[in-house]
Amino acid sequence: MRVNHVGEICAQALYASQALMSRDPQLRRHFEKASQEETDHLAWTRQRLAELQDRPSVLNPLWYAGAFAMGAIAGRFGDAVSLGFVVETERQVESHLDSHLGKLPADDHASRAIVTQMKADERHHAEEALAAGGLPLPQAVQVGMRVVAKVMTTTAHHI
Repeated sequence: MRVNHVGEICAQALYASQALMSRDPQLRRHFEKASQEETDHLAWTRQRLAELQDRPSVLNPLWYAGAFAMGAIAGRFGDAVSLGFVVETERQVESHLDSHLGKLPADDHASRAIVTQMKADERHHAEEALAAGGLPLPQAVQVGMRVVAKVMTTTAHHI
């Protein structure tokens, strides 16, 4: 659950920076709405960590700063690229959540419910970003995003 909590910290940063960089007021509101939905996820994962008597990652400020920078860089390339970044991010997150569901104990109904709802919400965010004009990112960028995500999830699992 710590890794999922870190993911929600990063989502807050990504959407905040993308809203800040957007040139379109309607798209800015879109990013702000998605950020609010991610705030729910953040609260759910934080609460579940407490219930499991676990703690958040001590590196959360670093994760936030890195994700904010990545969102700002994507936003600097324009709204279509920024939206494409959302599409790819949410697709990768959805895949991670799907694999997480396969690893959770069958009787951990609380964690399963959280992860299942988050997965549906992430899919919805990707669909909205695609419908709003998100451009597909180059394969090299997608691979780079997966590598960064793997480093983050592996580190966050332990620290």
